[in-house]
Amino acid sequence: MSIPPPTTTTAAAAGADDNDDPSYIDYETFLDPAFSASSFANSLVLATNNPNDVPLDLSTPLSRVLFDIQEIDSHIDILTTRSAVPLLAHTKAQTDASGRIIAEVDTQIKALNDSYKQLEKEVIQKHAEAEEVRQVAARLWETLRLGRAVGRCLQLGRQLEMQHSELSTAAPNTTAPRGLRGENEDHRALVRATHTLLSLRELLSPTATAATPSSEGYNLSRVTTIRTLRDTVIGPIERSVRDTSERIIREFSIGSATATATFSQAEETRARTVSALTTLYLLSPTGLAKGERWAPTLILQALESYLRSALQSSVAGLARALAALPSLERTLAEVEARCQNVVALEAVLEGLRVPVHPLLAVEKGSEKATGNMLQPLLAYLETGSLASYFWRSIAGSLAGRVQEIVNKGGVSARTLRTRRQSVSEKIRASVVRGSQLPSSGAGAKAEATAGQWEREVAVMVGSVINNIGR
Repeated sequence: MSIPPPTTTTAAAAGADDNDDPSYIDYETFLDPAFSASSFANSLVLATNNPNDVPLDLSTPLSRVLFDIQEIDSHIDILTTRSAVPLLAHTKAQTDASGRIIAEVDTQIKALNDSYKQLEKEVIQKHAEAEEVRQVAARLWETLRLGRAVGRCLQLGRQLEMQHSELSTAAPNTTAPRGLRGENEDHRALVRATHTLLSLRELLSPTATAATPSSEGYNLSRVTTIRTLRDTVIGPIERSVRDTSERIIREFSIGSATATATFSQAEETRARTVSALTTLYLLSPTGLAKGERWAPTLILQALESYLRSALQSSVAGLARALAALPSLERTLAEVEARCQNVVALEAVLEGLRVPVHPLLAVEKGSEKATGNMLQPLLAYLETGSLASYFWRSIAGSLAGRVQEIVNKGGVSARTLRTRRQSVSEKIRASVVRGSQLPSSGAGAKAEATAGQWEREVAVMVGSVINNIGR
């Protein structure tokens, strides 16, 4: 590759008068965005050397590059010299315009900074101060609300202690039948204490503590005094009220085989039982799983325990009496008294309206005010009446006991077979008498209502006679 002498190009460039001076440099190549310096240098080396030569001659391509740079530098010098005045004028114009813009922008920035400082002074600082005041007021209100709730809990706790003290029992009259011994206790305090317990339960229940901050019971569980109140006052008194109510139901009795209650004693027993039933109904747990139907579990458990105790005592007594028939009449009288107590309890339950439970989530006007306490028990026991349930349960348990007596043989079995007719008549009469209220008389009235209990009579007589054999 031949390189033209520098004097020729320089002279040609120096003699040109316009901006389009001829030049051997290919400016398009250098202005191409895809231009690569390494590729261009490689092409220069290959143009001035044989690729097989060792070593390569780099002086010629280096001179070419240096000459090109000198040419470009000269061209730049010529252009700047010719255009110095326009360039300076343009630069001065741009500088003056920039100065005017900066001056105008500085004025606007100064006004904006002044406006921001005024806004910060009048709004932002006051808003920050107001936010601090709001937080202080909110915390004071929360403290006041919590203090009021604590005060109400403590007041209810004190009220509960006073109501519980009214349940103190004087020395019982041991000459009266069980349940009619005239305990000197204000059974109405049971219901009053129960409503106080419900108020406390509503405040301290987990749903209240997990409710929104506007709820009265919110964060009460975090107060040490409230935790102490719950552990030392509310819990023990609630257990005591529940135990007292269960004891009243457990001792329910209008009379016995040897003692009959007076009218005033029977009314007092009924009133005490109503208070106990109402208490257990209201104290029954209300926390239900999703889709679960609420039921007065405490009442059902207490009444089931009462019936179970009466049934166990009756079955055991009848089993002993059938093995020793001289004691059968006395035992049947005791069983009759137990059944009459069950019938009396059934009458109390039937006449007792279901109270409105303040903690149950029911719609307004949808409370089952027309129901009574007997319906849940009959549904739970799957029976039509408690007297029928009593005799049928005894018959179901007695059949095996009679079979044991017969299998053992001896005098008891022979006497039972011999007097089977008499035993049958006594059992029949006992079922009819026992299925009536304690105030009901015997004789004509018993015979008049005997047909009502024919099924129970047949079941009881069959449980004994059918297992005696011949």
